[in-house]
Amino acid sequence: MDEDRWTKVEERDGMLVAWQVPLPMDDGVVLRADVFRPLGPDPVPVLLTYGPYAKGLAYQDGYPMQWEKMVSEHPDVTEGSSARYQNWEVPDPEQWVPLGYACVRVDSRGAGWSPGFLDPWSPRETADLAACIEWAGTRPWSNGKVGLLGISYYAMNQWQVAGLAPEHLAAMVPWEGAADFYRDVTHHGGILCQFLEHWYERQVLSVQHGRGRRAGVSRVTGEPVAGPEELDEGQLAAARVDLPAEVRARPLDGPWYRERSADWSKVTVPFLSAANWGGQGLHPRGNFEAFTQAASEHKWLEVHGAEHWTHFSTAYGRELQRRFLDHFLRGVDNGFERTPRVLLQVRHPGERFEAREEHEWPLARTLFTRCYLHPEHGLLALEAPEGEQAASYEVEGDGLLLRLPRATEPMEVTGPLAARLWVASSTDDADLFLVVRLFDPDDREVTFQGALDPNTPIAQGWLRASHRHLDPDRSLPYRPYHTHDRIEPLTPGVPVPLDVEIWPTSIVVPPGYQLALQIRGKDYEYDGPRSAFAERFYFANRGVGPFTHQDPEDRPAARLRGTVTVLSGPEHPSWLLLPVVPPAR
Repeated sequence: MDEDRWTKVEERDGMLVAWQVPLPMDDGVVLRADVFRPLGPDPVPVLLTYGPYAKGLAYQDGYPMQWEKMVSEHPDVTEGSSARYQNWEVPDPEQWVPLGYACVRVDSRGAGWSPGFLDPWSPRETADLAACIEWAGTRPWSNGKVGLLGISYYAMNQWQVAGLAPEHLAAMVPWEGAADFYRDVTHHGGILCQFLEHWYERQVLSVQHGRGRRAGVSRVTGEPVAGPEELDEGQLAAARVDLPAEVRARPLDGPWYRERSADWSKVTVPFLSAANWGGQGLHPRGNFEAFTQAASEHKWLEVHGAEHWTHFSTAYGRELQRRFLDHFLRGVDNGFERTPRVLLQVRHPGERFEAREEHEWPLARTLFTRCYLHPEHGLLALEAPEGEQAASYEVEGDGLLLRLPRATEPMEVTGPLAARLWVASSTDDADLFLVVRLFDPDDREVTFQGALDPNTPIAQGWLRASHRHLDPDRSLPYRPYHTHDRIEPLTPGVPVPLDVEIWPTSIVVPPGYQLALQIRGKDYEYDGPRSAFAERFYFANRGVGPFTHQDPEDRPAARLRGTVTVLSGPEHPSWLLLPVVPPAR
């Protein structure tokens, strides 16, 4: 074990634990890791995480509301664990070390105990992570196989580092991890999302290296979670990138975003990609794109519900992770290679989920069904209007709500969605917010516990009309792909076709229930009663959580005046494309 004046090694709770282990990088910066491993002499595989949330910050201290909700509703989360070592979005060593794994937690450059310039998702970080993988894979206590296992940030950088193909990276489990820094994270359909700015300040800068005890102390070691140094605010600002400013300076896609995104042609490592139906706004898209686009021959897709942090830690999630990792890191002949490639928790109203095995995505038996808009009557129908129809709404208004007839028998909608809309605006641009909603027989909206918001609708999609240019080589009928590399203003009053990507979803619509498409000029807003958790949780909102699109520079008031008109008919066919799934035979 590499040691210096900060490193401490001790036996704790059946583990050999090394705190603040130095990991030198190629530019001389020394990162810090905590290592948890079995007491025996046999080499073991490694589960490694690298991220900015401070490895010494206890889950219960940094994220108390999430922790309390999770353990109260899912007591199996702490099965076999004292919970003393549980951290946000990473595996619990008390549950994995007894299974024959070492857990290595690295504070990313500029965060926690690791000094250096803080620059999330940058190429420098990706190179650091690759170096950490190689370090872990060459320790005498390692069997040479390193796996990556983590949520969100600890999933997103898995896609990036996999493109570098470090020798000792043998498998990975990116659990709810975005993959396209422009399309998944910073801009939705070309519209600036405000999430990154709030996230950076609340979750990253709060534990930036140099905050010392101001960031809190470890409940296990008593050490400051943000390192021993105490820097002033000016020094801290000089040691980090102004990430929101970098994003604002780049309203179009380009090299800066590509450096922070997955290159699917280079992702060849075996992986289990886990998505969340309710992750609208950040996480599901990347997990689906990974499964359909990555070059790896050994890849699986799992999709679940509930909160963003829950099933990673429940017995359901841990057992799935263990079977995959045992097979690829330990060589266990457990039959995982015969596991169907797609594992779905199909969603029903009432937070009910039905496990089902499939073999591809989208499902081969999907009936992609065009539901034509009848805007003057507020309807969606299988038949197009016989004549031309049009309806208008205020540019920043609640828009139009168009409903399918109430279901007469169960109807499953599972897969990617899209819309083709003919739109005219009285201005030179328009932001479209598409929301797929579900209403019960009493016309009450049915929402779900989403990844971050307790009242998440069925599905959402976004598009700024001036970003309507498509990449013909990457677009699919059910997943249009916009280049976001040019601005094409509208001519006021002139209709244009807009193809809108709506992120994948799953819902079984019971008899008497009704699906609807809302075309809005602003973020979706849930108007029903909210739970006590929703009222208190800092990231909860009215259905979209922190994924809002209200930035005054990106959406100036002058552009939010006027009207948008949606047309549909023989000359302007507008439709919603639904992935209707018939029962398996």
